[in-house]
Amino acid sequence: MTIRVVKPGLFTTVQDRGRFGYVHLGISPAGAADLLSLRIANLLVGNDEYAPTLEMTLLGATLEFDEPAVVAISGASCDSKVDSNTFPMSSAVEVPRGSVLQCGAATDGARYYLAIQGGFDVPTVMGSASTDIRGRFGGFEGRRLQSGDLLRVRGLERARTRRLRGGALESIRRSGILRVTTGGQRGWFSDDTYEKFLATSYVVSEQSDRAGLRLKGGAISTREPRQLLTDGTPLGAIQVPQDGQPIILFVDQQTTGGYPKIANVITADAYCVGQLRPRDAVRFTEVSIPEAIAALCDQEHWLKEIWED
Repeated sequence: MTIRVVKPGLFTTVQDRGRFGYVHLGISPAGAADLLSLRIANLLVGNDEYAPTLEMTLLGATLEFDEPAVVAISGASCDSKVDSNTFPMSSAVEVPRGSVLQCGAATDGARYYLAIQGGFDVPTVMGSASTDIRGRFGGFEGRRLQSGDLLRVRGLERARTRRLRGGALESIRRSGILRVTTGGQRGWFSDDTYEKFLATSYVVSEQSDRAGLRLKGGAISTREPRQLLTDGTPLGAIQVPQDGQPIILFVDQQTTGGYPKIANVITADAYCVGQLRPRDAVRFTEVSIPEAIAALCDQEHWLKEIWED
């Protein structure tokens, strides 16, 4: 079956878990900005949890279906419709043949994910179907969707859909506080500067994208001017450039950088970064490495327990 893109929305791409093992070649992971929501959407329709989905940013796409399909949307809330009928969030829904799904504007976050039973049929490049916008490969022709594009769906037998327990998603509502561990150059900053960093409420700049979120707030600086030899930049690293305004490096980030890294967002909170919008406020709180690992384990356990029997 195929799905025709009537309207592409603001920034809609095909994403999955991302590609790993190519950082030494300068290739970033890409993948879903909110991997947790992608997994939930896929599990709702009976897919492998990391199957390719559509990631929609702020304003979603309008799609026309030439065959019946089972789809689900998870992530930021949005007002969506199938023809004239309301489309419920975080539920598997059958879309009739010839119907048009209008995905609306995100209302409480930045991104949401549309999964279709069977998964989108796009080429795998270096082990992933994710779109690398800067490299112009992966996903659908290495780019965001455009009007008139035809998306193919993998032909699989009917799968068993799933349902979320009532109120299951309440515990992952975003609080505006991101947990961090200390960064590679934490020692370059005085204790007072580091405490200022943790105490400051930053605002997400409009000059933010999937590569990095620029923050605005109280400027911070190293103890003394120093030149950092360019080194690797892990996902979620928080760099401090010369203007003192931190940058959270994200899924489309560069793989090396020369700015000192004061902290790193923990993996369990990466989905929160993916949902930050321009002008959102964010603060940081430090946790230890064991606490970060425990948080990720708790999240994985939670994901297994949120389904109805």
